[in-house]
Amino acid sequence: MLTTLHVWRVPRRALGGVLMRMAVDRRRLRALPGVRFAKLLGTGTGATLGPGDVDLTRWAALTVWDDPADAARFDASAVGRGWAGLSAASARLDLRTLHSRGTWSGRTPFGSENGLKTDGPVLALTRARLAPARALTFWRAIPPVTAALHEADGVLSRFGIGEAPIGWQGTVSVWRSTAHLVEFAYRHPQHRAAIARTTTARWYAEELFARFAILDLAGDPAVLGWADGEKGCGGR
Repeated sequence: MLTTLHVWRVPRRALGGVLMRMAVDRRRLRALPGVRFAKLLGTGTGATLGPGDVDLTRWAALTVWDDPADAARFDASAVGRGWAGLSAASARLDLRTLHSRGTWSGRTPFGSENGLKTDGPVLALTRARLAPARALTFWRAIPPVTAALHEADGVLSRFGIGEAPIGWQGTVSVWRSTAHLVEFAYRHPQHRAAIARTTTARWYAEELFARFAILDLAGDPAVLGWADGEKGCGGR
């Protein structure tokens, strides 16, 4: 099993084409041979995780494949060619699950290896479906956490992701090592406080957290906001 994250930087003049692809490619992506799970995603800067945080020039596809050979055929598919034709730059990350808990659309898409380790960079994915009645309190509480993430030691890249502009959202962050990620996730005071509030505030109707080893990086790491993205992960 292989998980891939494709990210495309698209000029604003192509937004009409992007919206069309977002409408028609969801089903096409899921129908590709070897696809176990797939989501087309918008992105944001990750500054607030609120409705105004949308980045209309960056879009993504997160896909879980039965086999790397199936993933290798993505670029030649109608979906891959369509997004390549719209984009000015792109990047692809090949990922192996190290740990995953929670569900996404009622499924556990990444398995739960729990115990695998890596010496290289890691990618953390959070995803949540906000409980509508509690969305406003979440948006008010999260800015200190996102500000802390931007300044955290060892973070190489971070941005927001979402299936919809409101209520279906998450984050992608790349870390220099597992130790840096764990230090922030479990020892940083703002993040620890937010974790403690999730139970009492009941922000989420559904949530997922996953951690991945980065097996490979292809394309332009600047699309991810990762300036030194070719270091230490077998990037090409």
